[in-house]
Amino acid sequence: MEPETEVELTTLIRAGAFERAATRALETYGAELYGFLVNHFAGESAANEVFGQVGEDLWKGLPSFGFRCTVRTWLYVLARNASSRYRRSPWQRQRTSESALDHAIAKVRTGTAPWLQTEVKDRWRTLRESLDPDDRSLLVLRVDRDLPWDDCARITLEDDAADDAAIAREAARLRKRFQLVKDDLRERAKAAGLLDR
Repeated sequence: MEPETEVELTTLIRAGAFERAATRALETYGAELYGFLVNHFAGESAANEVFGQVGEDLWKGLPSFGFRCTVRTWLYVLARNASSRYRRSPWQRQRTSESALDHAIAKVRTGTAPWLQTEVKDRWRTLRESLDPDDRSLLVLRVDRDLPWDDCARITLEDDAADDAAIAREAARLRKRFQLVKDDLRERAKAAGLLDR
């Protein structure tokens, strides 16, 4: 996490500079968020659609952002919400406006995909893709993004305003699930010859 960026975003949001805040948030966190979505959907097609929706949700939601979590965590909450809506009812839409936000979204989409380069990375990616989407998301949030358990809980609950008790319960559930996913992935990696037996 970049604390200076969070301070800058807070200042912009409180000043009502929502377009600048949204653009800055996507410049800072867009690549990791897009990578999360590609991992979650095991491909770029759906990730592109959902990422565009996250940008719109960010823009619309900034005036009512409550600062109960970081902007980074909130973006993941928005991504989970948009992913859920997409899975329930995939939409076809055309972006009609050209703004700085549209350019930030396009820049992230075209500048991201370096994690699929070597043979070993491809084999690990294949293993990850064989997991349930929620399990893939958990790995990305906890391992790749190094988010604290409470932030992971807010994201999987898809609620940035969840109370402390709900967050604690979800964090405990996620820790248990994470251990099961790690064990499963370890066994799959051994079977695929990626780990020494």
